[in-house]
Amino acid sequence: MSPSARRPHLGILAGVAGFAALGAVAAGGVARNLARRTPKTGDRFGTEDFEAVYHDRASIVTADDGVPLAIREIGPADAPVTLLFSHGFSLSMASWHFQRIDLVEALGDRVRLVFLDHRGHGRSGPAPAHTATIAQLGADIATVLRVVAPEAPVVLVGHSMGAMAIMSLATREPMLFGDKVIGVGLIATAARGITEAGLGKGLQNPLIDAFRLAVRQAPRTVQAGRGVTRSVLSPVLTAASFGSKFHSPAMSAFVTAMIQHTPIDTIVNFLRSLESHDETAALPVLSGIPTVVACGYEDMVTPLQNSVDLNAGLADSELVGVPDCGHLVLLEQPEVISTAVEQLVVRSVDAYSAGTR
Repeated sequence: MSPSARRPHLGILAGVAGFAALGAVAAGGVARNLARRTPKTGDRFGTEDFEAVYHDRASIVTADDGVPLAIREIGPADAPVTLLFSHGFSLSMASWHFQRIDLVEALGDRVRLVFLDHRGHGRSGPAPAHTATIAQLGADIATVLRVVAPEAPVVLVGHSMGAMAIMSLATREPMLFGDKVIGVGLIATAARGITEAGLGKGLQNPLIDAFRLAVRQAPRTVQAGRGVTRSVLSPVLTAASFGSKFHSPAMSAFVTAMIQHTPIDTIVNFLRSLESHDETAALPVLSGIPTVVACGYEDMVTPLQNSVDLNAGLADSELVGVPDCGHLVLLEQPEVISTAVEQLVVRSVDAYSAGTR
């Protein structure tokens, strides 16, 4: 092979190596944070079956472009209210493990809980590169609503990218909000500007573009080196998920497994949409219904200020800040998030019943 023929291949390899180097830089700060954590005896999450949601009633909803979306649900099919949960980037529906338990206990037969694996994540079908966008995730949620909750009022709850997808849906189909969607929970997310603070600044690095090119032009090369890439990427994403005082080997292993199960091309292809995400146009739509915005004080991915700004742009919103928590506040302090969602459901149903929507 001539030197000129080798150059594109070498450039792709450089992109892969560069992405790993970027991860290593980020990992340096995370590692220092981890070193300050004080281990605790025992593990409060050591006996949890984090895959329990996949034992619930199963179905497949086919997206408009044919991608199969994995659905699980628990609670009466004819419950007065449906709660649909939209998970975050590189995670799965299993990230709602504790809310699944807590809300069934708190609300009983008054609600049906529906969980979705986004395209390219969990047990759903792959996400073709051109569909790896926040807008497409919002369209997928709309499809799921048409199939699983054609009539009942719905409360949507999203975490991180999953909350951005809900905002995208509100931007593009505002008529759903008020009569169909009667309440929204936005957890550890931002309406815009995730590249301006926290780890999101790394999305502006040209090495990310090099890695995207690698995924498109030489997927086999990337897949061959995915062990190296994951060994850098997974610890960064996992460690950035928790607050400085958190310690649970079982939880860390669970989160790491979700991230590692997510295909590399899914992770990389969604980065562009996350980088350019701006759904501030959704705020006037969401202002017409009850909302709750929640965030950990130590969130390194979508810092607290993002949630403060988001809450300020909503008319009927409650802000829930959680000390000592990182980006995965729904897992780190699950009872706080479960209570916030429970109260959101009550507020939403009261407002809907009173005709103030």
